[in-house]
Amino acid sequence: MKDIQNKTGPLILLMINMFIVMTGIGLIIPIMPAYIEEFGASGQTLGLLVAAFGLTQFLFSPIAGELSDKYGRRLIIIGGIAGFSFSQIIFAFGTEMWHLYVSRLIGGASAAFIIPPMMAYVADITTEEKRGKGMGLLGAAMSLGFVIGPGIGGFLAEFGTRAPFYMSSAVAAFSTIMSILFIPETLSKEQQETARQSTKKRESITKQIIRSTKAPYAVLLYLVFAMSFGLANFEAIFGLYVDLKHNFTAKDIAIVITATSLIGVFIQGIAVNMLIKKFGEKMVVYVTLLGSSLGFVLAILAGSYMGVFVTTVLFFIMTSLLRPAVNTLLSKMAGNEQGFVAGMNNAYMSLGNIVGPALAGLLFDVNIEFPYMLGAFVLLLSFGLAYSWGRKGEEIKVKTT
Repeated sequence: MKDIQNKTGPLILLMINMFIVMTGIGLIIPIMPAYIEEFGASGQTLGLLVAAFGLTQFLFSPIAGELSDKYGRRLIIIGGIAGFSFSQIIFAFGTEMWHLYVSRLIGGASAAFIIPPMMAYVADITTEEKRGKGMGLLGAAMSLGFVIGPGIGGFLAEFGTRAPFYMSSAVAAFSTIMSILFIPETLSKEQQETARQSTKKRESITKQIIRSTKAPYAVLLYLVFAMSFGLANFEAIFGLYVDLKHNFTAKDIAIVITATSLIGVFIQGIAVNMLIKKFGEKMVVYVTLLGSSLGFVLAILAGSYMGVFVTTVLFFIMTSLLRPAVNTLLSKMAGNEQGFVAGMNNAYMSLGNIVGPALAGLLFDVNIEFPYMLGAFVLLLSFGLAYSWGRKGEEIKVKTT
């Protein structure tokens, strides 16, 4: 592991893989409203399809984190990317609604075998001083893929609503091959053997979550949930929301999501490390939680195309800066539990990806403004919790000095 620590090659490959997977996830956004119409589905169905992905991502995340400790990061990452490629093929050829659900369930499980090992991988190959930058770059690749995805999806949809999924599967298959050839392992055989010989039985997902709630970093895991809840809430019904309220076309949706998210990712790439160094992770978390909550409110008030564009820019900038700040704090507090914490990180993110879209779809059918009202409330509540936790931490420091 020391031989590859601080080298950029493995990190670049991880970023490429993360970008490819998140592109495949993001490309469905502009075409999903039209796609589900082929099946006679509603807004609630769209929310449940998004939530199905989060369900298996949640269930498999702790397993993936543990397996990456026992059998190495590389093997688990490769398996996850291959599984994602397979899930996109199922979605492309699906003719019944249950086919789409199966695809999303497999896709969620695959994401669970990609994201936690990648986060642990970054922790393996970076020093604590440079971990913030490493997490920021990985987060930027994640955001960029999700951002570019809708634009690619909107372009490929000109060749048919299923074309984006064929392309996504092919690119993920190529990424699998590249990973097999070029991603080195970070854990030594001795480290893997020690983890495998451990007599400690694996805890159930329920027990792991209960244990995580008693950890010093429990509030940070809640913030991961809230962040994912808000982002999934915003994006799950965005296409239907602007279509119904502002008469947006699929092309309009693709342009807004892609352009605004690109701005957010650009700001993240150039500013996150600088902001963390200057103001600290906690201050970045406070400001971005408030800004994200405000983004929801302004999205409701927006009355024009430009209004939607500007408020969406604000929202994506805030969430793009929030993710690496929280992940860096988590990584610093994880100690020798990097695998467990990475798994829990993804588990809480998955819970947000389950609850956010499911509630958004349900509330959307009642009143199209309700999902965004709920998102604003959850993020504002999260700010209060984070600020209270941060203040208590400072008080403890003062008392111990």
